[in-house]
Formats: sequence, C-alpha cells, structure tokens
Amino acid sequence: MQLEKFEYDNKTVRNFAIATIVWGLIGMTVGLLIASQLFQPAMNMSSQYTSFGRIRPLHTNAVIFAFVGNAIFMGVYYSLQRLLKARMFSDLLSNIHFWGWQLIIVSAVITLPLGLTTSHEYAELEWPIDIAITLIWVTFGVNMFGTIIKRRERHMYVAIWFYIATFVTVAVLHLVNSFELPVSFFKSYYVYAGVQDALVQWWYGHNAVAFFLTTPFLGMMYYFLPKMANRPIYSYKLSILHFWALIFIYIWAGPHHLLYTSLPSWAQSLGVAFSIMLIAPSWGGMINGLLTLRGAWDKVRDDAILKFMVVGITAYGMATFEGPMLALKQINGIAHFTDWIVAHVHVGALGWNGFLTFAILYWLIPRIYQTTLYSKKAASFHFWIGTLGILFYAVPMYWSGFTQGLMWKEFTPEGMLKYPNFLETTLAIIPMHVLRAVGGTLYLTGVIVMTWNLWKTMAQGKLLANEPAEAMPLTVAFVPEGTDKGWHRKLERRPMQFLVLSLIAILIGGMVEMMPTFMISSNVPTIASVKPYSPLELQGRDIYIREGCVNCHTQTVRPFRSETERYGEYSKAGEYVYDHPFLWGSKRIGPDLHRVGGKYSNAWHFNHLFDPTTMSPGSIMPPYPWLTEQDLDITTTFAKINAMRSLGVPYPVGFENEANADLKKQAASISANLAKDNIKVKSDKEIIAVISYLQRLGIDIKANKTAVTN
Repeated sequence: MQLEKFEYDNKTVRNFAIATIVWGLIGMTVGLLIASQLFQPAMNMSSQYTSFGRIRPLHTNAVIFAFVGNAIFMGVYYSLQRLLKARMFSDLLSNIHFWGWQLIIVSAVITLPLGLTTSHEYAELEWPIDIAITLIWVTFGVNMFGTIIKRRERHMYVAIWFYIATFVTVAVLHLVNSFELPVSFFKSYYVYAGVQDALVQWWYGHNAVAFFLTTPFLGMMYYFLPKMANRPIYSYKLSILHFWALIFIYIWAGPHHLLYTSLPSWAQSLGVAFSIMLIAPSWGGMINGLLTLRGAWDKVRDDAILKFMVVGITAYGMATFEGPMLALKQINGIAHFTDWIVAHVHVGALGWNGFLTFAILYWLIPRIYQTTLYSKKAASFHFWIGTLGILFYAVPMYWSGFTQGLMWKEFTPEGMLKYPNFLETTLAIIPMHVLRAVGGTLYLTGVIVMTWNLWKTMAQGKLLANEPAEAMPLTVAFVPEGTDKGWHRKLERRPMQFLVLSLIAILIGGMVEMMPTFMISSNVPTIASVKPYSPLELQGRDIYIREGCVNCHTQTVRPFRSETERYGEYSKAGEYVYDHPFLWGSKRIGPDLHRVGGKYSNAWHFNHLFDPTTMSPGSIMPPYPWLTEQDLDITTTFAKINAMRSLGVPYPVGFENEANADLKKQAASISANLAKDNIKVKSDKEIIAVISYLQRLGIDIKANKTAVTN
C-alpha cells in the first residue's frame, strides 16, 4: 500500500510556545507584585488599578489560562498530529483558536484591573468574555475531533484520552458555572444564589484544577516523557485504570472546599469520601510516569529536561497526596482559609504545571527549529534555581499556614481567645511572606533565563513551519478487526463513543451532588427575618465585588468555638438566599466579615477604608481613597433591581421606580451620621454605599434567630 505524504503544522505550535513564555513572564511578575503587597502595602501604588483585590485575579487568570492554557495548546497541537499521523484538521481553525485565545487573555488584562469581575474564583471574567471563551473552546474541539476523525493511526494513544476528557469536561464546567443574567455589557448576576452558587462554583473551581491543570498535563506526560527518555510508558493497563478512575472520581471532590460551611452535610461527606479515593488514581499516574524512567536514572542525572520532568511528576504526587489529606475534616478545620492552602496549590502549579511546561519547551523548540538547545548549562541553572524557588515559596507558606491555623484557634487557660485581634496573626506571618517573595523572585529568574536560552535557540535555527511526514492510510485492510483484543482496545478506535463515555463518567458525580440541592427546597431552608438588600446596600455590594474584597475576606463563620467567639453566631444557609453571587471567599488575609454589621460605627468604616492603618496600626490592607472621590453610579439601580427580581429576590412590583429615592434617603442618613464625627463626605460618593453594605452584613439573623421556614 502506498504511503501518503503530508505535513505537520509547526507554526501554530511555535505561536503557542511563544505565547506561553510571554504570558508566563507577565503572570509570574504580577504574582510577585501581589506577594510583595502582602508585606509592603506601598506596593499597591495608591492606585485602584493596581490594588491587591483587583490584580490578584489577574495573576490567577494569567498563570492558569494564559501561561498554562497556551502550554496545553502547544503540547496538544504538537503531540496530537504525530500520534494521529495527520495534520490538524484546519489551519484556519488553528489560527482562529490561537488569536482568539490571546484576545480573551488581553480582555482579562484590561477588564480585571478595571474591577469588571463576577467574583467567582478562576471564573472572574464577565459574560461577554465567557461567550468568547465558549466559542474559542468549541473551535479547539472541532479542530481536535476533526483531526481525530481524519487520522491515519487506528488506535488513540493514552494521551489523546486525556485530551478528549479535558475538552468535554472543561466545556461542561464552563457552561454550568457561567449561567449569568446580564445587567449591562459589563455587569451580570449569577443565576444561582448562596449555597447553590457556592456548590456550583467549587464544583467548577476544583475541577478546573482537575481538568485544566491536571488531565491535559497527564496527557502530555504520557506523550513527551517516553519521547524524552526514549522508553515506552511503564504500564498500558495502569494507564487505563488511571484514566477512567481519575475522571470519574475527580468530579465528586469539589465540596471539600466547603467543609464546615452551611452546605448540606451529605454533600460535604461525599466530597470528603471521593477526595480520599482520589489518591489512588492520582498516584497511579505518578507511578506510571516515574517507572517509565526505570533503568534510565543515569540519563536523568545528566539531562536537565528529564530533571524537570521528574521533579514535576513528583510535585504532582505530593500535591495529590496532600489534597485528600486536606479534605479530612479535622485537618481542614485548621488549614482552610490559611496559607497552607496557598502552599499546597503552588506546589502543584510551580512544580507540576511549571516544570512540565519548561521541560516540553526545552525539548520541543530545538526540534521545530532544526537545531540544538543553545545552552544546556543555562537549562541546568534554570532547573536548580527553579527548584530552590519552589522550596523558598512553599516552606514559608506551610509555616505561615500552620501559624495562622493554630493562632486563630488558641485559647488561654481561662477559656478566652489568646489572640482576639486578627491583626496579631497577620503581623506574625509577615516574615514568611517576605521569604515567599524571595522564592517567587528565584523562580521568575529561572523563567527569564529560560526565555533568553530559548530565544538564542530560535535565533540559531530556522523554523520548520511545515514538517514533511508520511504514513499509511487508515483502512480496514491496514489493521484487521480481529487484531483488537479487549474492550478498551476496541474503544480506542471509536472516538465518538469514547467522548460519550467520558461525558457520562464526569456527569454522574456533578448531577448527584447538585440536583438535590437545586430540586429539593428543604435542603436550603429560608429564614423569615432575612430580607433583600436595600438599593444602596446592593450598590455597595457590587463595589465590594469590584474592589476584590472577597479575595481577602470571607463571609462565612464556621461552627467552631474559636470562630463564634471571634466573629459571632455561625452562618446559616438561609442567610444567603439573596446573594447573587455568594461571597464566602477562600482565604482570610483579613478577618471574616459575615457578622461585621453594627460592630463598628460608620466613622470607623470610613476611616478604615480611607486609611486602614488609622484604625488598625500595622495593617497590610490597601487604602481606598478613590471611594471618597468617585460618584456612585445610580443609573444602574433600575436594571439591577429588575434583574434581582427576575432571579427570585422578592422586591415589590414597581420598586425599581422608587429604588433611587430609597437609595438617596439611606445615603443621606449615613452622610449625616458621619458629619456628627466631623467627617464631611457627600451622600453620592461610593464609600457611602460600601459602608451601608458592611453595616448590613449579619444583622438580619439578629432580628429573629428562630424564624426559620422551609
């Protein structure tokens, strides 16, 4: 049979590789900036556009979707063509995918510092950008499945299994988590509220880690590691078990982010149980990777690229052992909301995602440029300074997390909180935050060296944009049906069936966890005394979201004595029924605010927002002077009240026509109250709305603690 000649598209691979490097430098630089802001507030630069609350999501989006996202597409476009012995389905779709993804990232760079955010972690981008993400992701999927269909290789190798699962699961996660009701072109409210919104968000948030930061990288590990080591993958059977167990179990684990909250206990228990089970398939992947290198350790010692792979896979194993451990309720009760979680996340991000990306870049760039790596010594230097950077980052953050968790819970022999002032803990961990910034600097230095090394490599070679290849056509005569033994071997040549089974595997867990919470009203009991936010409070809440306050403050008091003593009555599900979106948060850089209403005077809140150090000496919170200067935009009140009523918030019919009059009346009252403390601020300033919102938090339940209805 005559061989068919064709060409691999290396230009698109090169484009994604360059984008990976550029966005990596940008994202990590922003990360270093926000790390510095946590011990030196002056690094907020007295600007609303560079304050921690606004640029923290810029960092997470840049490293996850820009750096890691482009790395995924680079690895998939390179490996998929060679595994299928076919050029990508459409050069036009490849170009649309590349440039569309970059435009999405640029839109994030513009909108997030402007405060245009939904507040959902890892999903902060507003609804027009969500639509663009959907379109570009579909473009990627069509291009990938078009290539699979026209393949010349009968069986789909294990890497492709993970690519398929990644595509279908990320699509489902994004669609379900992005149900928003637009208020304007730059503002929307989530359809879900309170407990339901929290469940959806952390079903999405945890599985964004699973199916964006994990499964595609496992696929790339299965392709690139054997190529780098020139050895076959350790176990085909283990790869089957690893794949199906991982995608089925992972989707259930999201509720472990919501332990001890007002999420129904049965959902929390499911999250814990499946998190513990998750260690088996996760370590199956790690073992399959590391044992692929059996007998090749001499080569690892001399090859910086393989060193990156070994440390990256080991970091994956460490992170996936620690994840189930942190899901144990006893440990979670100490670790959650602390820097321990930050350390855990970054072991995976810096070690697993970062080091695998670096290894693939070092291996791939010389090949598509038909040359050798410019400097192996520089690559080795990058490995060692990167490893040192991870250690300097992770160890202080673990220490900081242990310190926070224990200080928050410690009582004196007399039964009083030993550290009642939250700021005492903040000041105790500042040295660890300094060391974390040192680690980030070392890691970023390695990336800068890599950038120089790869630039020199490109300069000395020439891009082979269209790489010649040849292969036998895919026909029944080429591989007889009878040669396929076993159910999985047969499945490997049926991509659409594989897609459907992967979809079923990931839908089961999500449906079991979410449908009872959405369909059985008694799972989220209401509280009669909890009323909708006033128009001014609603506007203040939106400013709170805009400024990214949820990045530093939680709004959920857990049922621990240490928390009820510090913050007040523990939080109830019925308190959040009008919260679109929920604002429970995931990190306590500052104290919880769910019971802050009525705790301080309006003057205290004004001074604290204008200059936090006047009220809390030593505070690392940035000042918000622009809130006293910027006029509150009340032209949106009508649309916001209407949107909230559409979502089930019981505002009276026609209230939208009276809302601004109500708003102005409440604002004038707060302004007059501030004037009694010699604080002269007009009632139409944004700070008035923020104060009204803060003073509302937690006070409804005080009105009637027992008025609960189902």
